[in-house]
Amino acid sequence: MSTKRVQYPWYKKEDTDAFFALFQNNLANFVVIAVSMLGMGFPAEIVFGKVIPGAAIAVLVGNLYYAYSANRLAQKEGRIDVTALSYGISTPVMFIFLFGVLLPAKQLTNDPELAWKIGLAACLISGLIEVLVSFSGNWIRNHLPRAAMLGALAGVALSFIAGEMLFKTFELPVVGLLVLAIIIIGIIGKISMPFKIPSSLFAIVIGTVLAYALGQANTAKISEGLSHVGFYPILPTFGAFEGMSYLFGPLIALFAVVLPITIYNAIETMNNVEAMAAAGDSYDVRECQAVDGVGTMLGALFGGAFPTTVYIASVGSKWMQAGRGYSILNSIVYIFAAMFGLIAAMSAIIPVAVIAPILVFVGISMVATAFQSNEIKYFPAVALAMLPYFANYIMTRFNGKAAEVVTGVSSGIVPLGQGAMFTGIILGAIAVFIIDRDFKKATVFSFVGALFSFVGLMHAPSLSLGAANNFALGYIIMGLFFTYYIYAGVNDEGIQQKNQSFSTD
Repeated sequence: MSTKRVQYPWYKKEDTDAFFALFQNNLANFVVIAVSMLGMGFPAEIVFGKVIPGAAIAVLVGNLYYAYSANRLAQKEGRIDVTALSYGISTPVMFIFLFGVLLPAKQLTNDPELAWKIGLAACLISGLIEVLVSFSGNWIRNHLPRAAMLGALAGVALSFIAGEMLFKTFELPVVGLLVLAIIIIGIIGKISMPFKIPSSLFAIVIGTVLAYALGQANTAKISEGLSHVGFYPILPTFGAFEGMSYLFGPLIALFAVVLPITIYNAIETMNNVEAMAAAGDSYDVRECQAVDGVGTMLGALFGGAFPTTVYIASVGSKWMQAGRGYSILNSIVYIFAAMFGLIAAMSAIIPVAVIAPILVFVGISMVATAFQSNEIKYFPAVALAMLPYFANYIMTRFNGKAAEVVTGVSSGIVPLGQGAMFTGIILGAIAVFIIDRDFKKATVFSFVGALFSFVGLMHAPSLSLGAANNFALGYIIMGLFFTYYIYAGVNDEGIQQKNQSFSTD
């Protein structure tokens, strides 16, 4: 440890490139939030007057704290090549909150303001959970199979993000397909764009210009976007506490989404901080999880409904040899952009079909990560964990207006879609433990499935004792079947041969 104080710069030229990379990442998230919420029917005064400023507060607090942490690490180790952690709205979690919390709340209450308050309550609880997880994150990480958790999230990604956004892409094919090509070339193919412009930024600019040039977008949108420029004061709100009565009441089933995605978020922070340590800057994982939780809660208290996290882009900033200046500048820029309606203007001007292909990539990246982060033998578990959200998608999109059609396809669609996150995790975990021949844990998760079904967290429209007795009985029978194998013994060689044959196909 160094005892001599070093002159760690507030800003250096390398911070400029890192700032634009982080700015683009956060900008895409803010635009997606605005476009998606407006499309769901949330009024502009809530989206631009409450949600965006509240999210900007979370970004401000987190970025400034991580800039402070970078200076502390620089002084501790006596070096000036320390890079601050990148921080912002968690992209995967953002989509889960959009389509797994806000959308269901809006559909069930038919009240945009109340749905927003329920989202605030969920966000506040999520932040609190992450703070608590910071004390036990390693235990949860060790006991909840990654294949199950990431598989369930991949189900959301494939149906609500990649699938839904691909539909939006093809609504405006002349523009959407070009933007999709840019994303495939630049992000998937890793081929540089002209003038080395970041691929997603290039896609947004080219796609927007082309849409208006070809008359595929209404020029009135430009005036509409500019009309949003103004002053949006950042004020605290008690909306989260008003939403609590609903979150702990008729909409308590939303915890089936909030709890696992928060655990995922905490693990994402853990993984990204560990990646940064491998790159040369070692930060305290538990502290970072706590900071993310506090930032999330502060954002909720100012109207933001989306949890935050440390970005994996931190490693990219390290490669760019950035310091702390890029983090400070990012926080300041977003506060001004939120307060003066610049994000609102961009959200109105940029067509949805331009943003959609970028989100298709985000969705398929989440699916790919679910497989890449697991051994080949766990692929079936990942796939199984994904399936409940296909049912949830059909239920969410069609059951309200075409219930008879959905039931005609299969009476199992709706109950499978209810509490899909828990169902996906439980089925995926059972598959993981069977693959590992840990029948005791498979039995435990089967009985957990029975309990969740009995109280209505899964396979039921609302919480109540005896909510889904048939499903509870089914999970109990499943658990008893696994219990037999605890004592019967299994042929190790046969299991290994099956796994090997699967991996080589």
